[in-house]
Amino acid sequence: MTSMWKKTGIPVKIGLTFAALGIILVIVGILRGNVPMNPASMAVALLIGGGMWFLVSWAVATAAMDVEADMAASTEDVDEQ
Repeated sequence: MTSMWKKTGIPVKIGLTFAALGIILVIVGILRGNVPMNPASMAVALLIGGGMWFLVSWAVATAAMDVEADMAASTEDVDEQ
């Protein structure tokens, strides 16, 4: 597991971390009674909660890394001139 964790990119690590946080928040919601005690409803809530947190945080982290790479490239171009 640690070998696989080291090989994944930073945006994926951020996405998985926030997905875990989203799943924990959904579990709290289930325990508080905000989700019907139907296994299908709980599964959908966990999938939507974890999936959306993963997707949004991964997209933001990827965009941030792209901006940083572009800024570094533009800085190198200015230094060369």
